[in-house]
Amino acid sequence: MGPSESVRRRWMLYALGGGLGHLTRALAFARAIVRPRTDSAVSNHVCLLTNSPFAHLVPIAQELGGDAHEVIKIPAGLSRDETAKRVHAALKSRDFDLLVVDTFPRGLGGELETVLPQLSCPKILIHRDLSPKYCATVDLVPSIRAYDRLVMPGESAPFRDSSHAVLTAPWLMRDSEELLVPAKARKLLQVGSSTLPVVVVIGCGQRTEIDQMRSNAARLAEEFRSRASIRFATLKETAHCAPSVENPVTLQLWPLLQAIRGVDVIVGSGGYNTVNECVATRTPLIGIAQHRLYDRQELRLQSCNSLVKPESLTARLDEFLSTNPPRDPNAPVYENGVHEAADLIRSL
Repeated sequence: MGPSESVRRRWMLYALGGGLGHLTRALAFARAIVRPRTDSAVSNHVCLLTNSPFAHLVPIAQELGGDAHEVIKIPAGLSRDETAKRVHAALKSRDFDLLVVDTFPRGLGGELETVLPQLSCPKILIHRDLSPKYCATVDLVPSIRAYDRLVMPGESAPFRDSSHAVLTAPWLMRDSEELLVPAKARKLLQVGSSTLPVVVVIGCGQRTEIDQMRSNAARLAEEFRSRASIRFATLKETAHCAPSVENPVTLQLWPLLQAIRGVDVIVGSGGYNTVNECVATRTPLIGIAQHRLYDRQELRLQSCNSLVKPESLTARLDEFLSTNPPRDPNAPVYENGVHEAADLIRSL
């Protein structure tokens, strides 16, 4: 190949699943693909397949560096059969050189079970922790064998001992050098005080969970109004829920990771992204586990000593504000596993 020639590599990223987590993880990986640290002779094209109800609120094109890439948005409320039809149509109508599937070996509803054996391209599974109940109900072994590589993004998984499984650091939406300095982060968080601790309550997931976390943020803002700046961060449209006197400032901020150096403590769930972002940046987390069919949030929060019961939230925050010193002003340095994963997969 001459110096002026380049190779075009086409990536199909399957990121189906409720909420925002699957889409965020896929976008973090896609950024590493379209902004490679090596392999400059290759032109990478990404096709992202998602059914996240938050997809229209996330600046996907901006994250991918423009409109040259494709995003297929499957409506979140479709039936299992209709979702399977949309997935099959998307895979059959497009040519791709690699398939990367997030979390579910058989697909969200088993729709990949018949597709995987028919694909001659390399197939990679982003292999994460799965509920033992789900693994006992569904025979995942045939699907696992269909993948050329199992990449575990910073956490253990059911088939971790497989010969084709490899562990990387957690996958994050921003590299450590991309984080805003504290002053700029606090400005983005609309915090005027330079002395009050900043508490960010994250509202994500199902509608009822977002509403509950909004209520928690309002209560904390009232109870700690002289001791902390409380912010409620969510992607849900907020036009219809203007803050009352008791409510904190509501921010449509994504990804929160970019502003995390301006945060003293996060109140959130036990989702993959929230927990790993806090651990990587050494940001204290007060975590309330949400029930999920496949994901074990309680276990993830226990592993980093961040789990609290909803009724203990106020007491835990009071304890934190009373005993914790100001945050370390030095920039956190961490490894973002998306780069290692991209290099591993390119080698296939």
